[in-house]
Amino acid sequence: MRKPATLTLSLAALSICSLTPAYAQECDAVCQEEVDQYERDQSLRGTRPQPSVYDGPISITSISADDIIVVTGRLPDAKSDVTEATLWARLPVGASERLENALLTVPGLQQFRRSDARSANPTSQGVTLRGLGGNASSRALLFLDDVPQADPFGGWVSWPGYDALNLTSIRIRKGGGQPSAGPGALAGVIELDSVQNLSATDLAAAYGSRNSVEARGRYNDRIGGGSISASASYARGDGFLPIVESQRGLVDRAAPYEQAGLALRGVAPLSAYTELQANLRGFVDKRERGVAFSDNRNSGVDASLRVVKRKGDWQWSATGYLQIREFSSQFGAVSADRSSVTPTLDQFATPSTGLGLRFEIRPPVGDNAELRLGGEWRRTIGETRENFTFVSGLPTRFRTAGGKTDSYGVFLEGSVEPADGLTLSGGGRVDRWQINNGFRREVNIGGTVRSDDRFANRADTEGTARVGLGWELTDALTLRGSGYLGWRLPTLNELYRPFRVGADATAANELLSPERIKGAEASFAYNDAGERRANLTFFYNRLDNAIANVTLGQGAGVFPGVGFVAAGGAYRQRQNLDAIVSKGLEFDAFYPVTPELYFNLGYAYVDSKVQASGRAAPFNGLRPAQVPKHFANIGVNFDDFDKKWKFAFTLRYIGSQFEDDANSRRLKDAVTADSMLRYRFDNGLGVELRGENLFDVRVEAAISSAGIIERANPRTLWLGLSYKFD
Repeated sequence: MRKPATLTLSLAALSICSLTPAYAQECDAVCQEEVDQYERDQSLRGTRPQPSVYDGPISITSISADDIIVVTGRLPDAKSDVTEATLWARLPVGASERLENALLTVPGLQQFRRSDARSANPTSQGVTLRGLGGNASSRALLFLDDVPQADPFGGWVSWPGYDALNLTSIRIRKGGGQPSAGPGALAGVIELDSVQNLSATDLAAAYGSRNSVEARGRYNDRIGGGSISASASYARGDGFLPIVESQRGLVDRAAPYEQAGLALRGVAPLSAYTELQANLRGFVDKRERGVAFSDNRNSGVDASLRVVKRKGDWQWSATGYLQIREFSSQFGAVSADRSSVTPTLDQFATPSTGLGLRFEIRPPVGDNAELRLGGEWRRTIGETRENFTFVSGLPTRFRTAGGKTDSYGVFLEGSVEPADGLTLSGGGRVDRWQINNGFRREVNIGGTVRSDDRFANRADTEGTARVGLGWELTDALTLRGSGYLGWRLPTLNELYRPFRVGADATAANELLSPERIKGAEASFAYNDAGERRANLTFFYNRLDNAIANVTLGQGAGVFPGVGFVAAGGAYRQRQNLDAIVSKGLEFDAFYPVTPELYFNLGYAYVDSKVQASGRAAPFNGLRPAQVPKHFANIGVNFDDFDKKWKFAFTLRYIGSQFEDDANSRRLKDAVTADSMLRYRFDNGLGVELRGENLFDVRVEAAISSAGIIERANPRTLWLGLSYKFD
């Protein structure tokens, strides 16, 4: 029978002390403290994603496959964390082994569309929580090793860029107004942490339906007082036909994809408690959307340096980063009988760059209090270059549009424990933002200038604030509550780039104002001595100036910012709504039947409504586009003590949602089932079977203005092999 969690952690934590001389002094002093703190903190932790997950004062976390405890690179958990609704997501090991699908087990978390990164257009994959949709820009802030991850131009997330990563934990902190996170964290923060200080090497490959291939390799080693790691991934597939069978025509074909990534990480100790971390990663992602003239390509290179002092009277971190992105996409118009397709847009280049600096300082203020001071600078630069208005298959016009944004912020956050079991926290942040060099230029190819707009520079100041409470009512029951204010700056894509989807056309809006959120939440966390756990959270959010694609007219006709819209198509413009009001509840639970067998349960109810006036008044009281009311999942997991057998089965339900802001096109609800079975031999060889959407349920991802339905991933079966080196 498996040893009790505290004993297992004690033995594993003490073994860290022998890893390297550089960490010996630190570990000798704190290893037992870590175990003691683990026992104290269990009543305040969220539902664990897998057995033996631990994140203590110096950020020790286990890898679920081996129960190896390693030191991750970020600062210790803040005392204010116990006042937040926090959830650990499962690492991407399951039916699809993709990060975006692993996150969908988090109640209320969604991407703008239901398709994953093998078939969706990359621009539709922003991530959000709690029904704060409106368009495809992210309203939850994704971090990787303290670096913001949203695309610098469009605000979406390039999910294939994370397949190669060697992650040790995924933490979701829900709710806005988190001072240390900064602009963009309207719905919450998703934190990814990379593995370090671990010696392990493994290879894996799988073959699946429709000639799909996946391969991954990871190398980790400790060198001197530091560590290095390298990981790579490759995936390809012939793809499936996105259009449902009853509506297909001569032009419809499978949508192939090919994706690859490489990640490198090095850690060098500067002292016993201070280290330098260097990260470099790159990825390339090519997809087709199932008809001619629908290719898209997304690539990027990221680099970052971080220095962290995790222990001692003064703790601090400083991070600098660079993001380089390149995106291209083609669009075609399909005839009514789907017998022909003609090109309509060639967005052949969208280069963008993200730059930033972040720092945080925690001075000594006593055992029962904590003070966090910090600052940040972010810059995004980008533009789109595209050919449009095709005649006889050739473009007749060219457009380029883009600009630059900057934000400069400082924050202060404090926490205090005035009594046993009671934590109070509060903090604020002030950011100065600028939107500069905005432009949009259109020319007749080989001829005259049609328009050459230069938009006025803008600047203003925005505030972020959060107050919270964590109160242990009993040994097993904790009450958490918080209120918050936050904001998000419009992306360059929202400000300056018009776009088309089928017959529908959407104009940009250079006058968009920042989105601002105010909200509150209260949650009850039950923890039965670290075994059975449950969290119930109630929330209320009001997102003022919510940016949405608002329908303003119907084709056929000529409209400002987009030109001609064909009959049956809708003319839209990005506009600030009065507000999106979202309220509801979230529930998640972890229930172990035996040390090897456990259940996970999650559910979210989201009542999200638009408040609108003026030209958007017809949509007042309707549900935002692409926001369902119900999310639910239940998982059964078995992981035997000898680590030979592993089994997982997940049922996931997503409620119906509307394609459009007028709530006229409904995407049906769906229940999908995923499963994985793995056996590992004593020599390190593993064999696995995986199945996605086992019952081949139709998951509707989009409905065009002509009523054409696009589906998400159908049933996909995998046979895989893996090998772990000693």
